[in-house]
Formats: sequence, structure tokens, C-alpha cells
Amino acid sequence: MLLVVVSRSLKLARSRLGTFFTAGWAYMLVLLAVNLAISVAMTPDTGFQTGSYMMEPFAGGDGADDPDRAKALRGLAVLANLLAGFSIAIAYVRRIVTGRREFFLAFGLRHVRVAWELLLLGLLGTGILMALFFGAAFTTLIAPPVGAALMILCLPLSVMLVQRFSLVLPAAALDDPLTLRESWRLTAGLSWALTIAALAVLAVAGAAVGIWTLLLGLFDTALALGGSGPLAQVRSALLPMGTMVIVTWLLSSLHVTAYGLVRERVARQVGLQQAEVERAERLRGERQRAQAHRAVAAVRDIGRRRR
Repeated sequence: MLLVVVSRSLKLARSRLGTFFTAGWAYMLVLLAVNLAISVAMTPDTGFQTGSYMMEPFAGGDGADDPDRAKALRGLAVLANLLAGFSIAIAYVRRIVTGRREFFLAFGLRHVRVAWELLLLGLLGTGILMALFFGAAFTTLIAPPVGAALMILCLPLSVMLVQRFSLVLPAAALDDPLTLRESWRLTAGLSWALTIAALAVLAVAGAAVGIWTLLLGLFDTALALGGSGPLAQVRSALLPMGTMVIVTWLLSSLHVTAYGLVRERVARQVGLQQAEVERAERLRGERQRAQAHRAVAAVRDIGRRRR
């Protein structure tokens, strides 16, 4: 199942790249405009030392030599990139599943619902990671080898738990009233497949962002930009904009593929075969039966102890 999720996600991303740009081009232009405006506002007098306003040091890193202003502008940039990113994801997922050409630039209750689910997942993931980290740190005081192993497992475990809930994102984009509890139930038996697939897709995204950064660096070197001219400001804006577009493209493809495994009506649109959907259903059934057997065994054990 792991290979199915990874291969289908990457195949969907590759085959639907044109759909991605067709569905989200307007949001991408808005994203570029916002990043360019903030890049211009944060251009240092001595020019960009790191290539992008997102990576410039705060101390004296903007034109007004005001670190507080630079922090506020960078915070605004992060928020704007996130808003544009999940708006692109919504348009992309809906174009794949429904096939309809909707208005190229929109923001409504659907976007608010997706933003809310994204916020919940972010808080949930942070809470889970912190709990695991503190548990591992405490274990290190008692049994250092075990604690060190748990430290290494903190990130994969937190990703696994968040992935169990993550189906609410494509569901909200498609107006499916799927709850966190239902997402957890539907991903039974798929936990590690979704986790390793997510880590693999994130690795691919990291490599793609690295290539994008390298290309911008070559562009910078070829034109000898440096300084604080218009081309340097455009390059500064393109780095965060391209990073958000790449991450959105790959993660959206992963999430809609996972959603297709639990919603048969979506499976065909994302390229899943009937046998793959049936296999996912079989794994869910096996996991649920195993949980039911454990629950019954626990109740019987309690009864025997009382007697």
C-alpha cells in the first residue's frame, strides 16, 4: 500500500501539473504580487545578502533599519503565502475531482472551513510533537538509550498521527462534512503507508525546492544581480513564492490520493484502480476487526479477574 500511495501521488502530481497551473494561476499571480511588494519594502540599502527577503537577517535587514518592521512584514508574508497556498490547493483538488471550471479567483466559506481544518491540524501536530518530545526527554533521564530512540521517532510518530486526521483537508475542499473522528476511522490500517508516503513526498518537495533555489542562484550569478535593483527584488520574491507553489502542488496531490482511497467516487479521478481501493478497504476492515477482538478480549479478561 505504501508504494501505491507514493507512486499514485507522484504520478498524479506529474500528470496533472497543467491542471495545477490552470486551476491556480490567478492565486499564483496574487502570491507573486504580495511577495514582490514585501520584497520591495524590505530591500536592504546594501542589497540582499541571502538572495531573498525571507532569509535576510533581522538586525538592519531592511531599508528602514527597523527589525520590528521587518518581523511584521515577514509575518505578513508567511500568512499571505499560506492563504494563497491553500487557495491554490482547493482550486486544484476541485478541478481534479469535479472537472468543473470555477471562477479563477474566489474566497468564501469553503476557504474558511479549509483554513480552520488546517489550523486545527497545525495545533494538533504541534501538541502531539511537543508531548512526544517531552515524553522522550523524560524517558532519557531514566533510560538514555530508549529516550534517544524515542527522540528519533518523535517526528515520524507525529506525522503518522496527523496524517490519520489529514483527510479533513481535501474533504473540506470538496464540501464533504468529514470529521476528524471519521478521518481517523477511515485511515485505519493505512497509518504507516500514509506516514512514509508523506515523508517521501516531503523529501521530493525539499529536493524540488533545492533545485528551484539553485536555479534562482544561477540566474542571480548569470545576471550579476546583487544590489537592490528591480531584478534582485523579483528574484527575492520568486524564492518564497516558488517554494509555496511546489509544496502545495505535491502535498495536495498526496492528500487527494489518500482521500481517493477512502472515497470510491474520487478514486477514478485521481488515477486509483479498483483493486487498490479494495485493498485499502480490506486493510481497514482487518484493523477494525483486530481492534474489536482486542476490546472483547479485554472485557473477558476483566470478567475473569472479578470472578
